[in-house]
Amino acid sequence: MNVDRQRLEQSIEELGRIGQTPRGGLTRLALTDEDKRGRDWMVARMREAGLSVTVDQMGNIFGQRPGTAPLAPVMMGSHVDSVPTGGRYDGQLGVLCGLEVIRTLNDEKLSTRHPVTLAIFTNEEGARFQPAMIASGVMAGKIALEDAYNARDKDGIRLVDELERIGYLGPEPCVPRPFRAYLELHIEQGPFLEEEGLSVGVVEGIVAIAWSRLTIHGVQDHAGPTPMRIRHDALVAAAEVVSGVRRIAREIGGELVTTIGNLVVTPNIVNAIPGRVTLSIDMRDPSDATLDRALARLEPIVREACEREGVRYELENYWRVPYTPFDRGVVDTVERAARAAGARYRRILSGAGHDAQYMAAIGPTGMVFVPSHDGRSHCEEEFTPIDDIEYGARTLLVAALDLAGRA
Repeated sequence: MNVDRQRLEQSIEELGRIGQTPRGGLTRLALTDEDKRGRDWMVARMREAGLSVTVDQMGNIFGQRPGTAPLAPVMMGSHVDSVPTGGRYDGQLGVLCGLEVIRTLNDEKLSTRHPVTLAIFTNEEGARFQPAMIASGVMAGKIALEDAYNARDKDGIRLVDELERIGYLGPEPCVPRPFRAYLELHIEQGPFLEEEGLSVGVVEGIVAIAWSRLTIHGVQDHAGPTPMRIRHDALVAAAEVVSGVRRIAREIGGELVTTIGNLVVTPNIVNAIPGRVTLSIDMRDPSDATLDRALARLEPIVREACEREGVRYELENYWRVPYTPFDRGVVDTVERAARAAGARYRRILSGAGHDAQYMAAIGPTGMVFVPSHDGRSHCEEEFTPIDDIEYGARTLLVAALDLAGRA
């Protein structure tokens, strides 16, 4: 039994055209018109596959293939939203491989004891509404529904209003759902599988993640007549923080990574001293204790940089997800499936957050990784060879069937 490689390639191509960028990437931000078109395309394919489709209060989509017994389903899922000028494999590959698993079960006329469900989660990326994985976070009871509804994008538009506008404010409660197991296929978004010539990663867990928001308030003034000795430049202080955040990772070492990926300068014109800067701080490490050490070093760096420039600041540590180990039984099942699929594989940790991180708080969870070319992701150059995708999809199929049980 194998997946239909040609059909899977065609699905990747068709969904990838929705929100496609001129350089072959993808811009399909959560709850935009492009996201609606992607969702509509997926719902149509799910219904064609005979799935019963429902939508919950956070716009999460669930398509269920019935089992022969009244048991909790085996759930597969990921997301179809993207980052700006991202790639066509992040998120949507997991959804399409899950769809291909269900199509293959249909082709083979295989019944399973447990139902098999395909899930599509809202706003996994956090590119438009923060924090990331917001809808799976609500489902897991880790984020309040009201807080999620009131999340606003850079234009001040509320998440709940966009859900309603695109027709995906569903009636089903967004609460923890029982499941036999949750499986998520995803690109690695790192270099290790490709470097080692492997097709599949058996994911044992996801690193701890902390997001902070720093706002620095300086004094906006004219770039010409204002002497250097009386300036209070918010961007100068921010530049010190950027270097300091990189220094935290260098000094602590190990697997700690730190990133400042978003910086907003006001008024952001050539001839004015910046009066305000807002920036993001992303820290990740497999160890919660190491992440605690890194966060403890952050505020002194910010405070000293701002004191030197005579500016004030507000630092908010607003999102934290601890290290998430996956269920040992599910991980072992994925490993057996990779072996049965004939894939070259290894066990691995995820350095990126995924909906699986919150799903692990509800029930037994595991992930399947496939390689990322040159380790690149969140960019238009993102690419995974179809040979590796086929091995990953086959691994997902074998694992899902093992967990769901043949009738």
